[in-house]
Amino acid sequence: MKLKLIIFFRKVWRILFNLNFAITFLILYPLFYIFILSEKTWGIVFWLKRFWAKLILLDVGITYRIKRETKLDKKSTYIFCANHTSYLDTVATYAAMPVYFHFIGKAELTKIPLFRIFFWRMDIPVDRASRIGAHKAFSRAASDLKKGISISIFPEGTIHETAPKLNRFKNGPFKLAIENQVPIVPITFKNNWIILPAGRKGKKGGKPTRMNVTIHKPIETKGMTDNDVESLKAQVFAIINKELRK
Repeated sequence: MKLKLIIFFRKVWRILFNLNFAITFLILYPLFYIFILSEKTWGIVFWLKRFWAKLILLDVGITYRIKRETKLDKKSTYIFCANHTSYLDTVATYAAMPVYFHFIGKAELTKIPLFRIFFWRMDIPVDRASRIGAHKAFSRAASDLKKGISISIFPEGTIHETAPKLNRFKNGPFKLAIENQVPIVPITFKNNWIILPAGRKGKKGGKPTRMNVTIHKPIETKGMTDNDVESLKAQVFAIINKELRK
């Protein structure tokens, strides 16, 4: 009986989270629409996203603790690579990361009404089922990096049922970092899979608690070549995996 009651309240909380997400987005949507029209005001869109992310967490009782192994230079360009265990991960990235970035997300997100506005011009959709689509996405990402714009991507590609256990990392982010000689910043979301689980685990709802995030030291890629893609990928995997196992 006690277990059923706990699951009931977790399901109710998850519904409240989804409603909070939708309502706050609709309130801010006119501002998103206005400022995303011009590339000159994308910085305002990013600031609004960060405000929205923090508001989403605050409204449903999610607090967060961010462990920063070093202070990132806001004027530098990075590729942010985080483990992907929950739909909360994208929100958490915006809440935790003060450095302006564009997000690479699956093309399916463009099918969500209203939400597609972010992938209209600013963020980068990637069609994982198409080599041509993936090439276009990473070409656009490379163009952004050359402009000094950081990129955020989930190297696992999608959320897996094995979460929080890490799944195989794809080569794309690491090849992109080496080709453009920009540092990679590993990010570990330690318990998002508990707060807002995905897949079959999501049927049990979720719960408000403290979100723990670790932003690791940047890994320099200057001097690396395509021959170093596998070793760089393994290094980032090991850093995130070690933090998850603590």
